[in-house]
Order: sequence, then structure tokens, then C-alpha cells
Amino acid sequence: MEGDYIIGGVFSLHNTMHTVIHNYTRKPEPLRCSGRVDYRELRFARAMTFAIAEINNSSVLLPGVTLGYQIHDSCGSVSVAVQAAFQLVNGHAPEYHPDQRCSQSGMVMGIVGESGSTPSISMSRVVGPFNIPQVSHFATCACLSDKQQYPSFFRTIPSDKFQADALVRLVKQFGWTWIGTVYSDSDYGNNGMASFLSAAQREGICVEYSEAFYRTNSRSRIQKVAQVIRSSTATVVVAFAASGDMRILLQELCQEPVPYRQWVGSEAWVTHPDLLRFSSCVSALGLGIQQSVIPGLETFLLDLPFITVSASPLLSEFWEEAFKCRMPTNARPDDTVCDGSEDLVNIQNPYTDTSQLRITNMVYKAVYAVAYAIHSAVCPQNTTCQPHPFIPLQSTQVFAQLKKVNFSLNGYTVSFDANGDPVATYELVNWQTTNQGPVRLVTVGHFDASQPKGQEFRIQKVLQWMQGTTQVPMSVCSQSCVPGTRKVLHKGKPICCYDCIACPEGEISNITDSPNCHHCPEESWPNPKRDSCLPKSVEFLSFSENLGIILIVFSVGGACLAILTATVFFQDRNTPIVKANNSELSFWLLLSLTLCFLCSLTFIGAPSEWSCMLRHTAFGITFVLCISCVLGKTIVVLIAFRATLPGSNVMKWFGPSQQRLTVASFTLIQVLICIIWLVVNPPFPINNLTTYKDRIILECALGSAIGFWAVLGYIGLLALLCFVLAFLARKLPDNFNEAKFITFSMLIFCAVWITFIPAYVSSPGKFTVAVEIFAILASSFGLFFCLFLPRCYIILFKPEKNTKKYLMSK
Repeated sequence: MEGDYIIGGVFSLHNTMHTVIHNYTRKPEPLRCSGRVDYRELRFARAMTFAIAEINNSSVLLPGVTLGYQIHDSCGSVSVAVQAAFQLVNGHAPEYHPDQRCSQSGMVMGIVGESGSTPSISMSRVVGPFNIPQVSHFATCACLSDKQQYPSFFRTIPSDKFQADALVRLVKQFGWTWIGTVYSDSDYGNNGMASFLSAAQREGICVEYSEAFYRTNSRSRIQKVAQVIRSSTATVVVAFAASGDMRILLQELCQEPVPYRQWVGSEAWVTHPDLLRFSSCVSALGLGIQQSVIPGLETFLLDLPFITVSASPLLSEFWEEAFKCRMPTNARPDDTVCDGSEDLVNIQNPYTDTSQLRITNMVYKAVYAVAYAIHSAVCPQNTTCQPHPFIPLQSTQVFAQLKKVNFSLNGYTVSFDANGDPVATYELVNWQTTNQGPVRLVTVGHFDASQPKGQEFRIQKVLQWMQGTTQVPMSVCSQSCVPGTRKVLHKGKPICCYDCIACPEGEISNITDSPNCHHCPEESWPNPKRDSCLPKSVEFLSFSENLGIILIVFSVGGACLAILTATVFFQDRNTPIVKANNSELSFWLLLSLTLCFLCSLTFIGAPSEWSCMLRHTAFGITFVLCISCVLGKTIVVLIAFRATLPGSNVMKWFGPSQQRLTVASFTLIQVLICIIWLVVNPPFPINNLTTYKDRIILECALGSAIGFWAVLGYIGLLALLCFVLAFLARKLPDNFNEAKFITFSMLIFCAVWITFIPAYVSSPGKFTVAVEIFAILASSFGLFFCLFLPRCYIILFKPEKNTKKYLMSK
């Protein structure tokens, strides 16, 4: 249609290009299309003519100006699309007529099309140098956003860069980490899949296979792709392909039973109504351009006069295919002749289907965008310019204004960013079966790239998955590793294929699919599932546990026995057996034994700074006091027998005063050792985290190990001296020779403390304290029983032997 300004249109109205084998003996035939008419592409072309008719009837947009159009069929072929681009640039007129308007023989003001990315790329390289704006409704290749290569390219459909990111987030949202991919071996498929794979790798999604194909490939190639899909382990297949390519692949997959697969599709095919007949794709999920309503378009499409059809070879071909009749000019005697009584209202095909206008609306918006750009160029100062004579216009002016367009149409805003792209918004569509049987396209959510990350998807309806279930299918190479385990990758396989190994002792993982386990804090330990850290149990010898209670009973019992013995000795202090055993040293010894028994209680309970200092010093001082008393008694025995020799006066040198001084001196030395220890480096409480990994031992650190072993060494030195002296006096003649019992007691004492050293060093945790208490109690009971049990026996049960005569007898 002619007009003041011409807008070009390029659509894939046919499926294939007519091919001829050249023999180079005659001039090649002109390029032409063949095959079936693509009903949806025809609807796109008719939507363009509808939009131009609306604009020409508008009193606001380009009033008094008539737009014309030239629409070409590219049949999806690069060569035919390039030829159409040259025709649009040069015009159809064979010569220039000065008396006619320039638009009738010059270049177009803008081009709407093409539907595919590869033909659009070729067209843009032709029209770009002339600054003729090209607005595509369906070319989504991200490469076309490169303004260095395609400076005059615009589009009303979002770039595949956004679609690839959206598909990756969709796959990620449902937890699919093991997928297969197929894509068109074209600019659209190659660039779209490259963007998808790059984004998928960043998100940790693994691809089992990635197969490229094209509808013109050999049958064997298509069969190979189908076989890869059938034999794969991935449940989810992402297809970034054109509708024509997917039709060929799905037809091949229908030849043999195919395992259930969850298809995830790009916009190019997942919303194509002609593909809904393939049952193998039921439950397919994908992105679609938003639906819209174009008032009056349905009536325009259905109201196609027969005279108009007869005048157009393309519409005649469409009419013959739709109604299975032949136009009168093409009819043979046995053909059904089309007579104009046919009604498109009774036909159900993609041309008449206006229930979900998606790409059609992109065509509609593209035409209006060019019209608004022309309007701005013609009326730069007045948006409601009045009718005026024709104004010569250059495509460069339209190109400059197209960058700035910003208008609303049927509730949608139309504008372009610096790359010529619109704001990316998609519908999430799902192929769902109905009770009646046919598959229908259901919008279940939306995607808006302008929303914050993580909030782009909004799913409002229940999705239908493969086999008609509402359960999200699984598609993983390996099952997720639960918390408490970590992933171990298989050598030579993708990162999604792994084994789950339990975390080693002392480590946890608290997230699913953790690549590593990490140590708990020093004072924590993993729970049995090893998915969280719990505070370590604190261990010490407490008053409430069985071992502690037993030791307390023995400690208190020993102290009570010592006190009872002191009471018995005090009551019988004037008896010969008490007097003969140096009653004063005996009372001091009983007092020290009582303190020895009681000092073991300081080792029980949670250690504190004071208890740590007290337990070691009290133990050291009380034991030295005890051994000093025993040593004093031993010396008294030796001197007593020496004093019986004629002329000996040695007894006066070791009387009661000297005995007290000896005990005090030996004890004072230990007191000084303990004071030095406490001043230089005293014992202190610590949390022992090394003995056991799963618990904390509260214990007392020695501070200065030299101080501790000096205290023990001094006790051992006195015990050894006492043992030697007692051993020398063991056979002195007497009916009741105390030296024998001192010898036995010192033998027990030394044996206990010699065995204590290795037991103390090797005992873990609270048992170290228990060994120390046991040594204290054992040595104390040894001294008590050896030194006092025989006397108590005579005092209480053999009073007849408690006489001077008995003791002096031989």
C-alpha cells in the first residue's frame, strides 16, 4: 500500500526457500519461498497492516499523513531476507520520476522484522549503514544489543540475555542441578545457549549434554539428538530453539517411546500454539511474552473479503490451505472451487487464534514505535500537529527520534534503552492438560527483570508437571548431601556428580550440599548427626557423682576414725601403752592424719583459683606434719633404747621440747617450699581441651611443676628417712616395739606414692584427681592402721595387756 511514508515489513510467511540445483547453463531463477504458509507469521503481517490502518485513521498520531507499507516474505532464509532488505532500501520503481513523491521510489522510513535472529542480523548489516531503523518483534539474540555492529537495530521483545538469566533462575528455583540442553544451530540458539550455559555454570548447574541442530540437518543428525535425549539420565531438558526446529525434533521423538522429560523452553517455541499437539511435551514450562488484547484485531483478521483474497497470491494460498479448495483461477475440473462463501469464523488455526496475543502485540508495538518516531520527526514542536502538506523526511531523522520514543499502548509502556532493548518482562507459562483432553497454555507466574534479585519470579498458580502430577520432579546427578556430610566430587565428572561423606570427628556441616566440613569452636563439639555444634560437657570430680561420694565417705570416715582414736587415747592417756608410745606425738600424729583425710575433700568439686592453691599446699603441709611426727616417734624409739645403756644421757638431748622443735622444723621447711611455689607460679584452674575431644576437663594446672615435685620430693625424702630409721630399729628387744609398725606404715606409704607417680601421669581427666585422692587416703589409712590399730585393739579388747609388767616383759 502506498503512502506519504513507507514502513517496510519482513516476515517468514513460508517455511522453506525454494531450492534449485544450478547447472550454470542458464540464468538462475529468482529467490522465492515455498512450502506451507505459516499461519502465525501471516497473522503478524496482517497485524502490521491493521496497525497502519489504525494510525492512518487516527486524529492524534500523524494527522493528515498517510503511512504505506511494503511487506516481504523471507521464509526464514538469510539470502531471501537480505534480498528483501535491499529492495526496501532501494525501492521498487525502476526509475525516478521528479513529479512524484520521493517516498514512492525512495527508501523506507523504518523496517518491522524479521522474526528470526539470524535473518535480522543479515538485514541489519544491510540497512545499518543507511541509518534505516529496524524494529524486530521476535529477534531475541543478545548479540543484536551490540550497537557497534548493529547501530540501527531496535526490538520490542526482550533480549535473550534476560531470557537466559531467567531460565537459569527458573531451573535453580526448582532445585534442578542436572539437566540436558538442546538448541538451534543458529545465531538465536547459539548465542542464547551460550548465555544460558555461562549463567548456569555460575549457579552450579551441571549440563549432561548440549546438542545443537537445525531443521535443515539430515535425518540422521536429528535422530542422534533424539537418541541422546532418550538415553540421558537428566530428567529436565532445556530447549533454546526456534519453533520450526523444535517441530522437527519433536516429530522425531514421537517416532519411538520417549522417557518422561520435563521440558523447559525458550519463548520462541514454548508459546507456539502449533506445538501444543505434541503430547511428549505436556507439562512443559517456559517463558512467554506477556499476553495482551488488541481491540478490533480479531474482527480485522476474520473480515477478509474474498475479492482481496483473490487479488493476493499469498492470501489465495492461505485460503486454499485453510478451506481445502482451489481458487477459480487455479481450479481443475475435479477440484472443489472456492466461491467466497467460506467463513474464517469457522476455522480454528493460528491465524484466527487471538486468545493469547503475545508476539502479535510485539509487531503492533513495533509499528507504533516507528509511527511515533515519524510523528516526532514531522512535528518536532507540536505533538498534536494539524494536517499539512507532505514534508520530505530522511530515515536518519526517524532513527534519531526512535531512540527517544516513550508512549503507552494498550496498558503497556513502549521505550528503548541505550541498546535498543525494552524492559524485560515475561510470563511463566505451563502446558497443562484439561479434562476434555487438549493441551492448553496456562500462565502460572511472571518474571520482571526490574525487580530486586531473588524477587523477579512470582508464581501465582499450581504447576502441572510431567505425568500430570503436582510434585516437582527431581533432576540431579547425585542426591543432595544432608547436613552432617560433605560432597566429594567424582574425578573427571561435573561438579554435580559426587558422593556424600560423613564429616570427620570434631567437624560439622550445617547446610545441604556442603563442600566442606568445618571445625567446631574450641569449646564446642558436634552433635551425633554432626550438623550443629553443642557446648562440650564439663567434667570434674563432683560431690554428687558415685566416685566422688565414695571418696567423701572414705575421707570423712578416716577423719572420724582418727578423732575417735584420739578420744580413746585421751581417755586412756594415763595407761602404760599410751604413755609408752609418746602420747604427745601420738596426738599430733592423729591431728595431722585427720587433716590428711580432710584435705582430700579439697580435691573434689569444680576447681577455683583458691581451691587449686589450697589443695596442693594443704596436702603437702599436712603430710609433712604427719611424717614429721612419725619420724619423731622413730627417733624417740631409737634414743630410748640407746638411753638404757649404762652411762648414757642421750635422752636429755631429745626430750619433749626437742621433739616439738623437730616436728616444727621439718614442717616449716615444707611451708617455705609451698610459699615460694605460691609466690613464683601457683596452681591455677584451667579448661583442659586436649585430653578429650568431646568434653572439657576442669582441673588445676600445677603452675610450677618444680614446686609440685619439690613438695612431693620433700615428703618422699622424709618418708624414706623415717623408713630407714624404723627399719634399723625393727628388731630392738621389746614386747611392744613400735618401730616394727612404723616400718610397715612407711613401707605402705612409700609403695603407695611410688605407684602414684605413673598412675598420676597416665590417668585422664577427673581420674587424675581421683588417683591423687586415693594415694592420700591409702597412705593415710596405712599410717593409721599400722600405728594405731594395734594399740586400740589392746586398749579396747585386751586391757589385761595394758600394764607396765606386760610391756616390760621380754
